[in-house]
Amino acid sequence: MLNRAGSQHGGGLPDTTVHWMMRLSPASLQPYVQLARLDRPIGWQLLLLPCWWSTALAALAAHQVPNLLHLVLFAVGAIAMRGAGSTFNDIVDRDIDRQVERTRDRPIASGRVSRGKAALFLGAQAVVGLAVVLCFNRFTIALSCASLLVVALYPFVKRVSSWPQAVLGLAFAWGALVGWTALFGALGWPAFLLYGGAIAWTMGYDTIYALQDKTDDAVVGIGSTALFFGDRVVGGVAALYGLAVAFLAAAVIVAGGGIPAFGGLILFALHLGWQVARIEPDQPSRSLTLFRANRIAGLMLFAGFALDALARTGIVG
Repeated sequence: MLNRAGSQHGGGLPDTTVHWMMRLSPASLQPYVQLARLDRPIGWQLLLLPCWWSTALAALAAHQVPNLLHLVLFAVGAIAMRGAGSTFNDIVDRDIDRQVERTRDRPIASGRVSRGKAALFLGAQAVVGLAVVLCFNRFTIALSCASLLVVALYPFVKRVSSWPQAVLGLAFAWGALVGWTALFGALGWPAFLLYGGAIAWTMGYDTIYALQDKTDDAVVGIGSTALFFGDRVVGGVAALYGLAVAFLAAAVIVAGGGIPAFGGLILFALHLGWQVARIEPDQPSRSLTLFRANRIAGLMLFAGFALDALARTGIVG
């Protein structure tokens, strides 16, 4: 997850309380906790959710119970790779971070961690991610490795485009493909449709997130959909969220989903509508709250898919 416009979801407005990981970590480790964004769990949670959606949707289609081991492995992988992506982003963006009020105190920008040590830390997190990926089939391994190309591209896109959220969406939604292939060993239309929905969802919530930094982004010269939409940002987010729901509905239909899956989708859609209705472009604290609320929306959708899969096996319902 990225920072500022199209952020890696590390940072945000200052919290009124210190995260428990920062309180428990020795002073020497605290900069690395911040580099990996372990004190900002919303990032890895949003990265994880498309993986869980896809795992549950695949189980639904196969009339199986969602694979618990896969769900756990994806959680570990999301934490590791979100941390690696954040560290890479901070290395690349160190000069820009020094010019943005919200990010100037980050470990590399502030000089608390050198680029060399940050690179070593990046490598260690990548090794953990690789260990997770190697637990899956060959197709999933290759597909997961391919996502690194998109992740590496992101920090540079916001320098030349007003749509870095699109690239962020491609990266953050990748799990919608991986969860499906972990079960089937191949891609299918439900996975592609789920991926499209997850991309649009990511673009929508990251546009809300980027509202926090419109002024600084304009001064520094980096792009975002929040700046692109301008006074029409509410309509822009509504369009992205509407597209997300349409893709997700198509994925459920093609996968053969039933009432529980559509129930989860309806709750998800209602939550997105609630977010749109509460967007206040000039209230950064509201933007951060709405952005973070997407973990609840995503869990609603996952619950619907998982319940539908369980119902087909006779465990519930």
